[in-house]
Amino acid sequence: MAPKILDFGCAVITGGSGGLGYAMAEYFIKTGKQVIIIGRTEAKLKDASEKLGNGTKFYTLDTGDTKATETVSKTIISEHPEVDCLILNAGVQTPLDVNSLDLAKVDAEINSNIRGPVHMATHFLDHLKSKPMGVIMNVSSVLGFSPYSIINPVYNGTKAFVHFWSLAQRTQLKHTNIRVVEIVPPSVGTDLHRDRVNPDDNKKHKGASKSLTVEEFMADFQRDLEQDKDLVTAGSGYELTQRWADTLGKEHKASDEAYKPEAAEPYRAKKK
Repeated sequence: MAPKILDFGCAVITGGSGGLGYAMAEYFIKTGKQVIIIGRTEAKLKDASEKLGNGTKFYTLDTGDTKATETVSKTIISEHPEVDCLILNAGVQTPLDVNSLDLAKVDAEINSNIRGPVHMATHFLDHLKSKPMGVIMNVSSVLGFSPYSIINPVYNGTKAFVHFWSLAQRTQLKHTNIRVVEIVPPSVGTDLHRDRVNPDDNKKHKGASKSLTVEEFMADFQRDLEQDKDLVTAGSGYELTQRWADTLGKEHKASDEAYKPEAAEPYRAKKK
């Protein structure tokens, strides 16, 4: 029988000290798995580790720092060879006005949301391939499918990247032991909006009726994983991702089914 996504035993979760990352860690620990959390703030990580219990280890890292990401990835693999799942959840969302763009904030958002996940997946790939099964979970967003949040021009673009990266990554790895899962949250009442004038405008109890609570998101997340889905979403995300699948997704599905590594070889970049 082919392995299921939830057959993994030990997960590394970036952005694991709060929000959805912490909620995922709680869920996986309850199902008997080991969890290692990564985040930028040591105090928050220590607090989260103590609350999670189960001997949860943590590593301090800004995943947007690509040099540090390589170092920490190698350290985790060396100290925890049992890791067989990588959950790339860390990310930032910054309201930006293109009329007076803060390029430092743009670079920071791109580093966290794009370079971080790509670099970490690359650093862990050979290790995950050495396991009976390896799992990579990429957290995108409904805004990567429909960029309706106009005040977040860079975030929308970075999450579209994660979506399309996940599709290509899954196809190119389908002949290996790696399962690639895309997690597509809709608006959820986390601290993602911390940089807005009203940081609580995504909280249901503060009037954001279209947002999910973390608990509501996790109920759908848990059900989708238990059903072994490669695309995991919640709430309004089901309708939106299905619309994409029924239109542009059909073209991608045809390309995916036709893909063979050996056939793609002539189109790869020349080796220097």
